[in-house]
Amino acid sequence: MRLVKLLALASVLTVLMASVAMAGPVFDRIQKEKKIRIGIMTDSIPGAFYNEKGEWGGFDYDMATEVAKRMGVEIERVQVNNKTRIALVQSGQIDLSVSNMTHTRERDKSVDFSLTYFFDGQKILAKKGQFKTIKDMVGKKIATMQGTTSEINVRRALKEAGDPNAEANVISFQKESECFQALQNGRVAGWSTDASILVGYAAKTPGQFELVGDFLSDEPYGMAMPQDDSALRDAVNAAIQDMWKDGTYKTIYNKWYGPGTPFEMPLAGQIEMWP
Repeated sequence: MRLVKLLALASVLTVLMASVAMAGPVFDRIQKEKKIRIGIMTDSIPGAFYNEKGEWGGFDYDMATEVAKRMGVEIERVQVNNKTRIALVQSGQIDLSVSNMTHTRERDKSVDFSLTYFFDGQKILAKKGQFKTIKDMVGKKIATMQGTTSEINVRRALKEAGDPNAEANVISFQKESECFQALQNGRVAGWSTDASILVGYAAKTPGQFELVGDFLSDEPYGMAMPQDDSALRDAVNAAIQDMWKDGTYKTIYNKWYGPGTPFEMPLAGQIEMWP
C-alpha cells in the first residue's frame, strides 16, 4: 500500500513539474508584471499605421489591444517593421509580434506562432487599366518589401511568367510606404504584397490603382512569440478563439475591412476553434 501511495504521489509531482516547465519564463514574467510588450507595425495600412493626426490604429493594433485585455494585463506597444519584428522577439525586447506576418515553416524555426488570425493572399497593385495579368508585366519593375515572403513569391511568379530578368526586375524596399511612393512616381510598374495592404494604400487615391491578376500565394498571418513557451501560446490562442466565438473578432474585422469601408475585403477564412 505504501508503495502504491508513493507511486501515486510521484505521478502527481511529475504532472505538476511538467505544467510548471511548460509555463515558460516569458509567460511567468507577463503574469508577474501584469504587462505584455507587443510589436506592432506603423505604416501597414490598414493593419497598423499612424493616421494624419499621428494616432496609432488599425486591425492589428485593435487585435493586439484585445489580446492583452483578455489576458488580463496591460499592453506596451512597441514599433516594429518587416526587418525587426522577428529579431525583437528573439532578443526578448517584445513578447508578442502582431505585425501582418505570414506563418511559414522557415520562420517557425526562429519563433513560435499562434494559430492563424488573419487570412490574406499576395497580389500585385498597378495603375488602373494598364495590366490584366502578371504575364503583361514581364520585363517591368515590381516593388516589394525586403526580407518578406512577398519578395520570394513575386520573383518566382515573374520567372514562371517568362521573365528572364526576374531577379533584377524585383525592387525591394524597407517599408510599405516606400513601395507605394515608387509606384506613384512611376519608378516601378507594380507593387506586390498582401492584398489587404495593397487595398489599404490604394484607398488613399481612389480610382487610380487596381489589383492585377490572380493571387500569387496564400498568406496565413500568425502572432509571433518566443520559442517553447506553451502557456503564452495557449493564452494567446485562447484569446483569439474567444474573440471569434463572442463576435469581437468580426466587429474588429468589419471596422477595418467590412462593407462600406475604404478597405473592403470579404473575410476569407475561419478561426480554428478547439472544444
